[in-house]
Amino acid sequence: MDRKPPQGLFITGNNTGVGKTHVAGLIAESLRNAGKRVGVYKPAASGMIWRDGEPIWEDVWTLWDKSGRIWDPQAICPQTFKAPLAPHLAARAEGKEIDTRLLRTGLHFWFAQQEAGNCDLILVEGAGGLMSPLSDKDYVADLAVEFGFPLVVVAANRLGVINETLQTLITATSYSNGLPIAGIVLNDVSLEPDDASRASNRSELEARCQVPLLTHTMFNADSISDPVDWVSLADLSRY
Repeated sequence: MDRKPPQGLFITGNNTGVGKTHVAGLIAESLRNAGKRVGVYKPAASGMIWRDGEPIWEDVWTLWDKSGRIWDPQAICPQTFKAPLAPHLAARAEGKEIDTRLLRTGLHFWFAQQEAGNCDLILVEGAGGLMSPLSDKDYVADLAVEFGFPLVVVAANRLGVINETLQTLITATSYSNGLPIAGIVLNDVSLEPDDASRASNRSELEARCQVPLLTHTMFNADSISDPVDWVSLADLSRY
């Protein structure tokens, strides 16, 4: 019997600080509400904060929480660093080096969980945008190529989103042999009343992008309002 290829989505941003983790959490929660078991993986995280006297990484905590609080945070993110820098620089600030092999092999746990029937879909969250560095030689795009999951591009709904998103799509289609793209999630990262572009960004993106705009999430939304078949989007995989 042929083994079913891994199914997942790779969530990236059109920039840093676009609400990528928030959207990833909403996707995980919507899948859980649909009766799906969700695996979540972030290859590396930096920027530790203190909460209730405990050190946490907000991205890892959100993924753990929204996926049902059933997974070991160490499996969700096997490499965490304190400084709010690119992971390889945050590692060096602690006198360490990022483990480039572990960036990749950390996903194997989730492949095994999926093969065992413990999760239906894997959500991978990158760090920043596709060309954000993870090591001296690796960019987020390199992991996206190797993992092979379709991209969900989170785009901040603010002035400049059209240029940033189109540049991200150009990068995705031209990097290596090209990356499969599931679509775009437009995300309100603030309530900027003076940013007139927020009213027209969705229609402009829909007119100019060759991939679908999947949904528009409101500021601090606690759910995804549009019906999106995330599992079917994962079938765009190149595996």
